[in-house]
Amino acid sequence: MAEPQFTDAIALLKADHRKVEDLFEKFEAAKSADRKQALAHEICVELKIHTLLEEEIFYPAFRGLIEDDTLDEAYVEHDGAKVLINDIEAGSPGDAFYDAKVKVLSEEIKHHVHEEEMPSEGMFAQCRKTDVDLVALRDTMAARKKELLAKAKTDGLPAAKPTAVKLLAA
Repeated sequence: MAEPQFTDAIALLKADHRKVEDLFEKFEAAKSADRKQALAHEICVELKIHTLLEEEIFYPAFRGLIEDDTLDEAYVEHDGAKVLINDIEAGSPGDAFYDAKVKVLSEEIKHHVHEEEMPSEGMFAQCRKTDVDLVALRDTMAARKKELLAKAKTDGLPAAKPTAVKLLAA
């Protein structure tokens, strides 16, 4: 299968957003535990890769060029999602709160996507107003994504690691 082509880094990230939205819809419709487990795993892998791309490559490219608060909030939103991702991956559909965790993750991601994609003041709109080369950034991100997808298939990805939130034992 040919690799998809995206016009720039933002188009690549938006395509990831659409893919995960579709996976959440499929999870909502799924009936069997096996199907839910497979979809939840795919959602978690996609989100781990997406957050790594944003945190390793995309966000740092815009630090100091767009509103710091926008970037800081994105890291914290990612960390909230990472807590749920790790919990979902450690569990199974028979566990208490499993479906609720996936639902809340979906809601968190919808909010995060809205913040990034909001016309005029959203993160992506701010990024487009800078002189960062979004095509070169896309190429760097696509190469890293390919590497992470390969790792996910062979060794699996490690647990998602929070960046901004300090997890304290309860």
